[in-house]
Amino acid sequence: MCREKPLRMNEFALPTATTKLVAVIGDPVRHSLSPVMFNAAFRTLNMDWLYVALPVKLGSSRAAIDGIRALDIAGLSVTTPHKEAVAAAVDQLSPVAMKLGAVNCVRRNGEVLIGENTDGKGFVESVRSSLGIEPENSNVVVVGAGGAARAVILALAEAGATVAVVNRTKDKAEKIVNQMAMENISTSGFESISDADLIVQATPLGMRNDDPLPFDPNLIGQGQTLVDLIYHPQRTPIAESAAARGAQIANGVGMLLYQAGEQFRIWTGEEPPLHVMAAAVGLDLSQNTGE
Repeated sequence: MCREKPLRMNEFALPTATTKLVAVIGDPVRHSLSPVMFNAAFRTLNMDWLYVALPVKLGSSRAAIDGIRALDIAGLSVTTPHKEAVAAAVDQLSPVAMKLGAVNCVRRNGEVLIGENTDGKGFVESVRSSLGIEPENSNVVVVGAGGAARAVILALAEAGATVAVVNRTKDKAEKIVNQMAMENISTSGFESISDADLIVQATPLGMRNDDPLPFDPNLIGQGQTLVDLIYHPQRTPIAESAAARGAQIANGVGMLLYQAGEQFRIWTGEEPPLHVMAAAVGLDLSQNTGE
């Protein structure tokens, strides 16, 4: 087993012929915090591994997977817009990835590439560990119907939460409910936000300065928690508005951290040094991330 050591200058500063390579693909991907987190973990555990970001254009997912095979890359993180296409390109899917039809992590078993999805598990761990929220018996509204939303919805429902799916295109929300076929998942209107214990903002709205708000901020207030899965910027306009109305808020860095920790376990078989990974992205695990 690898043991944590004090960092030494220039240790694994350059890859070698024996370095194991892992990567994240996406478009865009240069903003990703994953290389910072994973490389901090590898250095701390004295592991000759390297994590890089690889921009891959929409439509090139299968070619990227072929490259993983040819280059013997040890593992892959997958982000927008490739999660569904990669699910179709790998050899096998985990039960969760199969149910979601989306992959955010690829691992190797010899020559076989297996698609996993750690997003939902990472989200549940983040709200438990960083916000002190136990999903069981919680009333949750998830705003959005994309890949990240689906992963969060499934994980929360399996953890015992009652989940309402809210989306501007109601057909997409209904499709999720029908696919998952769980009694504690249903569709709802935006007005249900007012009665929720936890609101998850899982749309991309807020990443750009000219984005509209994903919902009316007057629907949320004191005693509620808003987790906006966006982490760049650190605070979106809807998060600012929710905080001003007395709600506890958090961004998506906690989910990013805990889903990355699960990927670390999958690839290396080691326990991730989460405190080191968190510090690398400015997250203090000794404190509640809500405000």
